[in-house]
Amino acid sequence: MPIGVPKVPFRNPGDEDASWVDIYNRLYRERFLFLVQEIDSEIANQIVGLLVYLNIEDDTKELFLYINSPGGDVISGVAIYDMMQTVRPGVNTICIGLAASMGSFILAGGVITRRAAFPHAWVMIHQPRSSFFETHTGELIVEMKEALKLRERIAEIYAQRTGNPTSIISRDMDRDVFFSATQAQLYGIIDDIEFSDDDEEFLRG
Repeated sequence: MPIGVPKVPFRNPGDEDASWVDIYNRLYRERFLFLVQEIDSEIANQIVGLLVYLNIEDDTKELFLYINSPGGDVISGVAIYDMMQTVRPGVNTICIGLAASMGSFILAGGVITRRAAFPHAWVMIHQPRSSFFETHTGELIVEMKEALKLRERIAEIYAQRTGNPTSIISRDMDRDVFFSATQAQLYGIIDDIEFSDDDEEFLRG
């Protein structure tokens, strides 16, 4: 049976007794964020809000974004990516299962040299598939033009973040391309398959 969201004790500074908070809330306080579902406007707004809040709270301490996502809405994914580039703290990205489609785009958007994956994680890229709005037949051409512009921009960003020519990225985005962690590192989507010292220390407790 489902266990729900575990709760752990946490004592706010100045409080005598600890209170019980859900585990994700506790981890957010330590600047560990999670994208572990399909990307939509709701999860994008939550992550963007957390990035802004943690930036205000302390703009010198880096952030860690763990990703296990099949991808999802392109506009929502771009919103997360843009905020990652806007906040002052560096956002380290770590793939912990699958980073597909916009999940891989966000993974590549972490601080260069600080993007990682678990040894058995998988990464997938393909062309963005999204509908900006409900259209009538006569508006379809306009939507296709805008989608093409967005696809070109995403390919340019992948090229900047991976070091690959845009022509290679565009070619690979024409189909679903899966990478093992090692292949993703060679391609330039991630930089390492090892944890940082901070991550290892946190996971050891």
